[in-house]
Order: sequence, then structure tokens, then C-alpha cells
Amino acid sequence: MSWFRRDKPKIEDQNDDEERTVKTEGIFVKCPECENPLYKRELTESLQVCTHCDHHFRFSARERLEMLFDDGKYEELDAEVTSGDPLGFVDTKPYKDRIEQAKASSGLPEAIISGKGNVAGHLVYAGAMDMSFIGGSMGSAVGEKITRLIEGALKDRGAVIIFSASGGARMQEGTLSLMQMAKISAALARLHEARLPFISVLTDPTTGGVTASFAMLGDVIIAEPKALIGFAGPRVIEQTIRQKLPKGFQRSEFLLEHGMVDMVVDRRKMRETLARMLDFMMNAKAEAAR
Repeated sequence: MSWFRRDKPKIEDQNDDEERTVKTEGIFVKCPECENPLYKRELTESLQVCTHCDHHFRFSARERLEMLFDDGKYEELDAEVTSGDPLGFVDTKPYKDRIEQAKASSGLPEAIISGKGNVAGHLVYAGAMDMSFIGGSMGSAVGEKITRLIEGALKDRGAVIIFSASGGARMQEGTLSLMQMAKISAALARLHEARLPFISVLTDPTTGGVTASFAMLGDVIIAEPKALIGFAGPRVIEQTIRQKLPKGFQRSEFLLEHGMVDMVVDRRKMRETLARMLDFMMNAKAEAAR
């Protein structure tokens, strides 16, 4: 009768149900535009652009700089410049607590990361704003970092590239944040006089005081596809003028059509486009300097 006796344990007894469960959490991402599932690794390889509909996901400041500079290598500048609390501002929580919370959640010291390095062999001073730090808002520290970036380019005869992503001036610093608009614009005027290029790249979203100052002062203004770009939001404008806005209003393509930006460039082609511009603009500046 031993022929019919099971000496080995059943197959299902050897593994727990938990071990047999295939874990897919964090492997796929759903595109908010076309709703297709995207393999996370493929999305990373495509620079956070949907491979089905070309929707551009948010991109972090450090990722932008790594994408831009040759071999992804650059020297980070002015990391020690961070926000203070000049007004002792308190809303639902103290401004100091908001800053610390933003640092912890974003892993960034400020709403902009600036760096120095080479792009296609050209010396470039670049800054990238990040929405994860208090909505990419521009306070005194952001204004100081951008101004120092421009002054560094003036000193070393380099180009300036800034990737903007911001909700505007930082309300917790009041007038001090608004002063950064004039401060940065004055530094850019000196860069223009020195015949050095400034390329402004507008990403989703670029609004408020950032749009009203340096973001729209580039020698060349580039926008990523379907980025929201404007001063006030479309809802505020509709409520003010009491009219329905046209479809795609304040999006990159609409602004290109109306002459507000020079070109709309897919993120996957951004580096080669910037390199081509630098080849032309920096060589032209070198010839002019002779």
C-alpha cells in the first residue's frame, strides 16, 4: 500500500501565499494624459516623458542638471544659500517650519539648484527650479542664487541657462521676494551688455513673478510641450474679464503661436537643441570679442 502513500509534502505547503504573490507596486506608473500604464524603468530612460502620448511628467532639478551637463557632471554652486525668515511670518504654521518641511520632503536646500560645468564643451552656468520645494517659489535665497549664477558667468565668460518651474514669488517674504525680480533683471542686463547668452527654458508650470521677470528675458526662450506659462492663472483671468478663454490658452503651443516663446522642444531633444544653440551663440560671441 506504500505505493499510494505521499511521503513528500504537498507543493502548496512548501510556499506561503505571501511568497507566491507577485508584487507590482512601484513598477508601473499610470500616465495622467492617456491613462496607459508605463513601466517605471522605461519612463526613467525616456526622461519622464510618456512613450505613448509624449506627456511630460514633472522632472526634478538635479535630474535636469544631470541631463544638461556633459557626462552629467557639474559643480554645485551656492548650496549654502538658503531661506531665512526676515518677517517672522506665520500662517497656519511658522514659515521656518515650512522651510524645514520642504527641505526634508524634497531633499533640496532651496527651490533652485545651480551648477557650473560644460555643455557640448562650452562653459555654462545653469540653474534648475523645483516645484517640490514650496511650489518652486522665488524668495530672497532663490534671487540671490540666480544673481550669483549670472555674476559667475560674467566673470568667466560663460553662458547662462535657467530651467524655470515656479508658482511665482514667495508670499512669506513679502516685498523682499518681489525685489528679486528687479535684482535678477539688472544682472541679466549686465550679461546682455557683456554679449553673453542667456537661454531660458520654461517648464510646467512657470507663473507669477518668475514669468514677469527673468523667465521671459532670455535671448532665446524655449518651452517644454503643453507647459502652463503665464502671470495669473486662467481661472483668475476668466473671473476678471468674464469671458471664456480659448482652448489651450497659456500653454506652450498657444504662446508659440502668438510670439511669446521662440520654440517648443521635447525634453528628450532638449540637450541637443541647447548644445546646437551654444555652438552658434558662444562661437559668435568669441568672434565678436576678438
